[in-house]
Amino acid sequence: MSKLIECVPNFSEGNDVSIIRQITDEIEKVEGVKLLNVDLGKATNRTVVTFVGTPDAVIEAAFNAIKKAGELIDMSKHKGEHPRMGATDVCPLIPISGITMEETAKYAQKLAERVGKELKIPVYLYEYAQKNPSRKNLSVIRAGEYEGFFKKIKQPEWKPDFGPQEFDAKRGATVIGARDFLIAYNVNLNTTSVRRANSVAFDIREAGRKIKNEKGEEVVQPGALKAVKAIGWFIKEYGIAQVSINLTNITITPMHIAFDECVKSASNRGLRVTGSELVGLIPLNAMLDAGKYFLKKQKRSIGISEKELIRIAVKSLGLDELSPFKPEEKIIEYLLKDKTKMKLLEMSLSDFTDETASESPAPGGGSISAYIGALGISLGTMVANLSSHKPGWDDRWEEFSGWADKGQQIKNELLKLVDEDTDAFNKIMNAFSLPKTSDEEKKMRTRAIQEATKYATEVPFKVMQLAHQSMEIIEAMAETGNPNSVSDAGVGALCARSAVMGAFLNVKINAAGLIDKEFAGSIIQQGKTIEEEAVKSETKILSIVNRRMQTL
Repeated sequence: MSKLIECVPNFSEGNDVSIIRQITDEIEKVEGVKLLNVDLGKATNRTVVTFVGTPDAVIEAAFNAIKKAGELIDMSKHKGEHPRMGATDVCPLIPISGITMEETAKYAQKLAERVGKELKIPVYLYEYAQKNPSRKNLSVIRAGEYEGFFKKIKQPEWKPDFGPQEFDAKRGATVIGARDFLIAYNVNLNTTSVRRANSVAFDIREAGRKIKNEKGEEVVQPGALKAVKAIGWFIKEYGIAQVSINLTNITITPMHIAFDECVKSASNRGLRVTGSELVGLIPLNAMLDAGKYFLKKQKRSIGISEKELIRIAVKSLGLDELSPFKPEEKIIEYLLKDKTKMKLLEMSLSDFTDETASESPAPGGGSISAYIGALGISLGTMVANLSSHKPGWDDRWEEFSGWADKGQQIKNELLKLVDEDTDAFNKIMNAFSLPKTSDEEKKMRTRAIQEATKYATEVPFKVMQLAHQSMEIIEAMAETGNPNSVSDAGVGALCARSAVMGAFLNVKINAAGLIDKEFAGSIIQQGKTIEEEAVKSETKILSIVNRRMQTL
């Protein structure tokens, strides 16, 4: 797996687009990084930039951006709602794939040392990059903000980790570190009062608030949520107060829980949450989990499409109250998609059919088998969802929701295999096109062909396994689902069996070209067993369907 790091620098400029453009230009000049998002905040006078790439490329791009920000932004003239201390206020690195937090922390230290040494900017390390426990927390480091740092930096305990112990009036200081994925998230209130917004923030944040006990001693009363930082502020641009939240570990407190806790606190204080705002990017699963959470609260099936789950999340959280929420611009996985490569699944039905019917050998039987399987389980999932919403069956919504959710998962995997089967065929063709002049080239070519052929055997075998698994759901829906849709379950069974048998043909034809006969024999034997079981399941399901149809 490629090593990927995300970098989310925050620049103290949110109004002058030309300045931000010059900074992001420096990022995009570096090969090996991809600029994902630029989120300008006019009221906070702060821009959050997100880019991802290989570690060395990210370090180079971050250094160039910090350098350019220091040239263009004058902190002595900066005003904004958000706490800040430098032109590049904070620059966190986040491990995305193929790299540990420990390794990421070392890259953060490397970047910090270079910024301090070459740019002469005071730099503080934070979170996982900081070894001193008393200096790990960003809010502790930034306390006093820009205005207070001229004195703070002179204190021995606040000597920078790198760079001069002199505060730069123009560029300020920078905090660089390594951290877990953080979601910056604002909840909108129907008030202009910062004090009341802070009350909600203190209710929900882990740090809570300071109170006096019965002895008159000042103690900390913890807030409701772990891994949550929050403050209240007024946003002139929108004319409302917000609870500004940092979700530092969304596996502990996800976005939808923070939102609902704000709703609860606001209601107790005579306020109302009107919506929310996502600053920067969010992982796909966080949005899907939110959609499922709100559907469960409504006692509705969660086994719906990814697109619909996201729509439910956006509407439930009010993420489109202040501006349109565009999933393709806010969800990390969508931004990382290769938009230059046209996938079969992105084609219309007619275009997909035309592509299949063309003189090109791909897509072929493997892709079609995967798609037939996806259609089969889609019918089973449809019956589950219709049953979940059937009048009079309200007490069974969770039962059918569970089946629908399983169906959606199988459907999604089969759809991926539609394109993967074509990719597997192309790998074989590419291997055959390799040079074969020398003995070494011939060996490499043979090895590449065998590896590609093995992969092309495994892909349709996965289709067989998934299509067979789907028949359990289809059978359950034929037996217990909405009687008015029992025929749909029957058609789903026919599709699933066809997917198994069609994929098995591809397994056998590709396995025939393998030198590894032990592997080929094993996978064919397993395929025979799956095919036999699928045919039996189809017969059983059709028997159930015909029996139930006679009673209608």
